Amino acid sequence: MNKANQLRFYIEALCVYDLKRDEVISALLELLQNINNEKVLEKQSEFFRRVTSHQSFAEYVSRLILTDDNAFTKAAASGTVNELPQSVLNGVKSDLEKLEAIAFIKPEDIYNSVDDNDLKSVLKTLPAWETGKAISPFCKNWGNQLDDIIAYHKANGYGMYSKYVAFTWRNHSLCPIQGTDPILLTDLKNYELQRQKVIDNTESFVNGYPSNNVLLYGDRGTGKSSTVHAVLNEYAKHGLRMIEISKSDIPDLNLIRELLSDSPMKFIIFIDDLCFDSHDDSFGELKAALEGSLSGRKHNTIIYATSNRRHLIKESFSDRENDINRNDIMQEQLSLSDRFGLSITFVNPDKKDYLDIVDKIAADRGLAVDTYKLHLVAEQWATRKGGRSPRCARQFIDFVESAEMRGKEW
Repeated sequence: MNKANQLRFYIEALCVYDLKRDEVISALLELLQNINNEKVLEKQSEFFRRVTSHQSFAEYVSRLILTDDNAFTKAAASGTVNELPQSVLNGVKSDLEKLEAIAFIKPEDIYNSVDDNDLKSVLKTLPAWETGKAISPFCKNWGNQLDDIIAYHKANGYGMYSKYVAFTWRNHSLCPIQGTDPILLTDLKNYELQRQKVIDNTESFVNGYPSNNVLLYGDRGTGKSSTVHAVLNEYAKHGLRMIEISKSDIPDLNLIRELLSDSPMKFIIFIDDLCFDSHDDSFGELKAALEGSLSGRKHNTIIYATSNRRHLIKESFSDRENDINRNDIMQEQLSLSDRFGLSITFVNPDKKDYLDIVDKIAADRGLAVDTYKLHLVAEQWATRKGGRSPRCARQFIDFVESAEMRGKEW
């Protein structure tokens, strides 16, 4: 059996890692299926175009394996591989051995498998793709590396959750967010008490202990959303992922939870800048999702929301017409915010705390500037911005750093 036929059979025989639907593997399979007819030239050109959009073929195949969603990778992520039937583990080992051979296919393997001399003469003129190297943890004898691969999934997750840490809900499906905010907890200044409450709650959630849905509310620019982003970056390595939804997606909360229910990962469902009109239908949907829904809360999802308002419903003038109606409105407002087990307040800093934040960010950036001038201009900046806040402090330091790097006055 020539090499091309052997690798074709290998692709067709994959059982646990069903990668035939992948566009690059599919292009290779079509090439191998047409090895002895004139379509081999067209198919090799197509395979070359697809492979060269990636670093190398071996790197691509190994990454494909690590991001596959199957019974083995999911069990590895949850630490339950020992509960899988031996037949599944045997299938994984067999697939890995085949995939190693597939990953290191070379252009000469195609050339040597073609019988027609005219086709071979043209194949010689086609460029060679880069075979390259597999990524960690793969080295040699992939079939014997189950322990290394299990450890990888335990630390990094499985399927698309091993490739991405944050997603957005769009058209009733999860869409990966390619680039997330890289902010770290150490980048956030002051507000230690508020931030520690979020950290403690998240640690409990990630470790499977009782935890609460969280409402972070208060003045704009005080770091509410940044705290949630930083917590994700801190605990992503412990299996935490985030699904960001808009207010209009709140009716889909139960659908999202059902979709995620069998995943071993932990998910923060994040709703930023939450606020309702008095007759907004999604208000009741969120109340039910937080507490009271027949579907109940799932063990692996939690809701974190931010708002600039403690009372999440905007009041209209007509809502204040009489004391009875106003009391009803107040009770309705509180009925939602009270369903968040943890409510954390962020307020704008006073002058002393604002300048302290400015100093700390400047120190992080390594800015050796006159403190008196820094404070004076920082206050002027805050006045023009309409008030002091951590966001204002960071934007001011961005301005100072840029001016210093360009040798300009600030």
